[in-house]
Amino acid sequence: MASEFKKKLFWRAVVAEFLAMTLFIVISIGSALGFNFPLKNNQTSGAAQDNVKVSLAFGLSIATMAQSVGHISGAHLNPAVTLGLLLSCQISVLRAVLYIIAQCVGAIVATAILSGITSSLPGNSLGSNALASGVNAGQGLGIEIIATLQLVLCVLATTDRRRRDLGGSAPLAIGLSVALGHLLAIDYTGCSINPARSFGSSVISNNFKDHWVFWVGPFIGAALAVVIYDFILAPRSSDLTDRMKVCTSGQVEEYDLDGEDIHSRVEMKPK
Repeated sequence: MASEFKKKLFWRAVVAEFLAMTLFIVISIGSALGFNFPLKNNQTSGAAQDNVKVSLAFGLSIATMAQSVGHISGAHLNPAVTLGLLLSCQISVLRAVLYIIAQCVGAIVATAILSGITSSLPGNSLGSNALASGVNAGQGLGIEIIATLQLVLCVLATTDRRRRDLGGSAPLAIGLSVALGHLLAIDYTGCSINPARSFGSSVISNNFKDHWVFWVGPFIGAALAVVIYDFILAPRSSDLTDRMKVCTSGQVEEYDLDGEDIHSRVEMKPK
């Protein structure tokens, strides 16, 4: 872990997470704010907001940032995704911690920028997540778990180096998964599926009501996705002890592939 800490590439990856997260939040939450759609109590007080537009803005901005910095940091841009890849033994604990810090700081900076841009909006909540009227914390938690589960499953599947059938664009697939999660969850919780995104808005607006839902839900969803993918759908034949070395040292390890081609090897690198 100490050797990873000393590498320039490691710190470039942390900076990439911060910069990409900042741009992602400005673009995505900025699309949900506006003088035609002032937000109040998690509902637009003017004309009805277009959920499809907002969902596509979140999804396409994630896809764009993933294409831009994916080769540098893996473009997690979400603490739940980072946790999922940590539990999947694809990144080190050190990388996971610093990524999450960079993501949260980037979200705060981006929301502060949006606060200045939209300062004259009445009742501006800066995109803070909140449970919709009639939705209790348990229901909101369930929605966040399901929306994040499908996102992290998509991330694990599209970044699985054992697959030989992948085609098309992985960033676009993940972006569409983000959009899908928003189409499901916007009317219930405003859709977090990204604790850092919720944290930035809560810090700047000083509103932490039910904020725990937007951390616990995505983290449970990410953990369930890892259990389902790594242990049920596509279990790895490598020894767990060997896989844990990535979590502690961040060093490149090789793992055997499951399936008929028992001589095939795949290299798993920290993202």
